[in-house]
Amino acid sequence: MILFTGVLFPAMAQKVNEPKNNPADWSKPYEPFRIVGNLYYVGTYDLAAYLVVTGKGNILINTGLADSKQLIKNSIEKLGFKYTDTRILLTTQAHYDHLGAMAAIKKETGAEFWVNQKDAPEAKSGGATDYELGYLGVSFAPVKPDKLLQDKDIIQLGDTKLTMLHHPGHTKGSSSYLLEVTDESGTFKVLIANIPTIITSRKFSEVSEYPEIKQDLSYTLTAMQELNFDLWVASHASQFGLHKKRQPGEPYNPRIFADRKGYDLALENVKKIFRER
Repeated sequence: MILFTGVLFPAMAQKVNEPKNNPADWSKPYEPFRIVGNLYYVGTYDLAAYLVVTGKGNILINTGLADSKQLIKNSIEKLGFKYTDTRILLTTQAHYDHLGAMAAIKKETGAEFWVNQKDAPEAKSGGATDYELGYLGVSFAPVKPDKLLQDKDIIQLGDTKLTMLHHPGHTKGSSSYLLEVTDESGTFKVLIANIPTIITSRKFSEVSEYPEIKQDLSYTLTAMQELNFDLWVASHASQFGLHKKRQPGEPYNPRIFADRKGYDLALENVKKIFRER
């Protein structure tokens, strides 16, 4: 039985039913830290949120659950940055565990929300139109996109450029991001990956709301396998082994995220399920 918490957003005139029975690690605080160069981790223990700091303001990728808003704000400020300097908001996927606080942060900071065009309907509906989780109804506060993105679009703020990669299958518009960052030791190509986990238990042929799901997953698994990068992280800390690689308070060490073997294994685990289906 799924329990819900009803949060009413008057401006939206609708009830948001975010599930209550989520893993505790999704809301558990985690110390923010510098990943590499101008890229920082500001998420919860498992729901990753990333801050890209530039001279023209900052980019925030993902927001976790609705109750993560204050945690993310605190993390940004603890690192010495201004929450209100957030200029662009992005997401790796239009699900409530990554967009839960997006509308609230957008309102408070005045930042623009840029999203993969294939996930725009779900963002605007608060998840109600999602092919698999739509049964929850409105599971996060609807957020109106300011700009629609397509595969390999460049997101630039200051001197920093991110390339959005269309990696559908988990959602219709799941996205990964590639960016180059520089620190005292050199330049790194970083992948913020959306691992295409398969959330439906139905046969692909039965997913009438998303008839391209099999084709999209096949494309994404191949495209992600062919990517080249120096360091990688993901939508969930557990997906890239954050807590095995780093303990809170440990010194800055970007190279712990140079884990191609772990990346390939994460994809292979999804491929195995895909082949079984």
